[in-house]
Amino acid sequence: MEFSDLQIFLTVVRAGGVNRAAEVLHRAQSSVTSRIQVLEDKVGVQLFLREGRRLQLSPAGKILVDYAERIVELSREAASAVQADQPTGVLRLGAMESTAAVRLPEPLGRFHDRYPDVALELYSGDPRDLVNKVLSSELDAALIADPVSDRRLGTLAIYDEALVIVAEAKHGAIASPKDLPSKSILAFHPGCPHRKRLEDWFARGHVIPERIVEVGSYHLILGCVAVGMGVALVPHSVLDTYPGRERLSVHKLRAKFGRVKTRLVWRKEAPQAKIAALSAVLLECHQEQLDDLA
Repeated sequence: MEFSDLQIFLTVVRAGGVNRAAEVLHRAQSSVTSRIQVLEDKVGVQLFLREGRRLQLSPAGKILVDYAERIVELSREAASAVQADQPTGVLRLGAMESTAAVRLPEPLGRFHDRYPDVALELYSGDPRDLVNKVLSSELDAALIADPVSDRRLGTLAIYDEALVIVAEAKHGAIASPKDLPSKSILAFHPGCPHRKRLEDWFARGHVIPERIVEVGSYHLILGCVAVGMGVALVPHSVLDTYPGRERLSVHKLRAKFGRVKTRLVWRKEAPQAKIAALSAVLLECHQEQLDDLA
């Protein structure tokens, strides 16, 4: 389908009819009608329900409106990006809940100071949803845990996270799932990669969790662990933000289960100025943190 046809389609929708759209576009009414018919032929469905002289969007037309608006907006962003060396516009970044809470406050603050013409929007979610939103251009980039395999995505490793088992403070040493008197685990929803890794750890030890309690935040998970409701697998960095850490015991895992990389992902054909600026700030802040620990 032609980009110009989508623009005419959106004008008809916003103007409320062909006549007004023709006036806005400075085109003949017959020309606008013809372009809508061409678009309908190309998509193979009727986009408007015609009731006399009135037009109403069909169900398919309502779906196309959303995609057409995104395509037009991406076109504007692309034109802006290639015309300037400095990043501008809106940067929509997705991140996992732990990354957003622990890793991003400082670099996003620095990015805002360095690039005031960029409006930052931050969204949290599980990696599968974030990747899908990057691929559909709802997000410009996302920070997600391994693995990433889609060839349409560019990737850059930012953080090397240590994952640890946490249990109540009085719990004994944990080397395998068999060391757990209670086989209850606390975790996010099934799309969370850390939950999958914990389930794989149980499977490797030939143990089936008795119960999985789904919780919506890391601080709530740690609070539940502290009172003996079960164990959890969390990024070690999350523990630094938890005020009741003395109520927890921390147990390291082998590298296969205890290390994971967090990567920045983006569509390869997306405007690169904002992505390059963001990745540089993320790496810069992370290196400074590593230097402080050295």
